[in-house]
Amino acid sequence: MAGNEHRDVRSDVRAQIREFLSTRRARISPEQAGLPVYGGDRRRVPGLRRSEVASLAGISPEYMTKLERGDATGVSDSVIEGLVHALQLDDAERAHLEDLLRTAGSTRAPRRRPASQRVRPTVQRILDSMAGTPAFALNGRLDVLTANRLGAALYAPVLADPVHPANTARFVFLDPGASAFFRDYDRAANDTVALLRAEAGRDPYNRDLTDLIGQLSTRSEDFRHRWAAHNVRIHTSGIKLLHHPVVGDLDLPFESFPLPADPGQSLLVYTAERGSPTQDALQLLASWAATAGHTMHDAEHRAATPKGD
Repeated sequence: MAGNEHRDVRSDVRAQIREFLSTRRARISPEQAGLPVYGGDRRRVPGLRRSEVASLAGISPEYMTKLERGDATGVSDSVIEGLVHALQLDDAERAHLEDLLRTAGSTRAPRRRPASQRVRPTVQRILDSMAGTPAFALNGRLDVLTANRLGAALYAPVLADPVHPANTARFVFLDPGASAFFRDYDRAANDTVALLRAEAGRDPYNRDLTDLIGQLSTRSEDFRHRWAAHNVRIHTSGIKLLHHPVVGDLDLPFESFPLPADPGQSLLVYTAERGSPTQDALQLLASWAATAGHTMHDAEHRAATPKGD
């Protein structure tokens, strides 16, 4: 890796540390931190002052200023623990802060191995065996690497993107149909940005990820606004509220499983409550997929075929 690129990445990460720490302290009031508030106390900044965070974290105000400048050389575990306590960070935020500090404090660029875009045949067979469950393989930048038949049918609007591989973040922020597909669009958009922000902290030298973030920032004011919040999230379970153009509304609990043998890849699996309208809708969707020949390959072929062919 070129030295200039390494310096540029470290400089950007230092800026991210400053912005992350300042946005975290801005969201916590003195009352929430257990600090006394006096009637004549006029606060020029939202949330906690830098000196108050330093006191809560057990470090000097000078050291807190140094950290907010992005100087992460030699940050100890006890300092990180103090910041986690003072800023009331959750597990995802703590991991993100540690990722940023590690990169900013490193004097040498890591030896990196490009993340594989290929899905192993074993993983594909696992997905295909889950006939009644929509299932996908994704990477850290939220590319849909593959899906089983029902998954391809469920994500038909996402896979219609002529750019391959289809990308859920690109769909959320650049496709006008996304607000209809995601019934809780605001939450879906926030989750998408939080996942990308966490991935950018884990893998700051990933040029494909950086290019995607740059594309979204350039083309979507909504993305830029949400990106500036510096929120991160671990997204292993939850529920997605979707509206499919063929079968209507779906309330789909999901689980996400990392693939240890394929770093950066994970399985995303949706389920439905037994006897629920969503289960009925999935069965209808499965019938439609079987008759329409809706596989991942078919969906990509249709997306790549010019109109009128």
